[in-house]
Amino acid sequence: MEYRQISDDYSVSGQIQPEDIAAIKDAGFKSVICNRPNDEQPGQPSAESIQTAAEAAGLSFRYIPVISGQITIGNVDDQAAALDELEGPVFAYCRSGARCTNLYGLIQQQRG
Repeated sequence: MEYRQISDDYSVSGQIQPEDIAAIKDAGFKSVICNRPNDEQPGQPSAESIQTAAEAAGLSFRYIPVISGQITIGNVDDQAAALDELEGPVFAYCRSGARCTNLYGLIQQQRG
């Protein structure tokens, strides 16, 4: 599993599997955000399956589905609230990591 560090407290990746949670925890992450809607692609693991694995490992989890290419202000606000509330560092994922990265950039613009 590869991920990109965007800031000291925020990293992103493409789709993860429930069995990736152990490595995410071992890497020091405290929280996971899923920005990928369920059933976006056949065979992808559900957010619920990732949430179950994350919470079993003692990590916090938030599901904030974002439709590819259609980030809304509500998505940005929800992600910003999650980042304010969740213990970091935070690991966010979607299909490729792009939505997670774009959300972070938009939050920084809002707060700038």
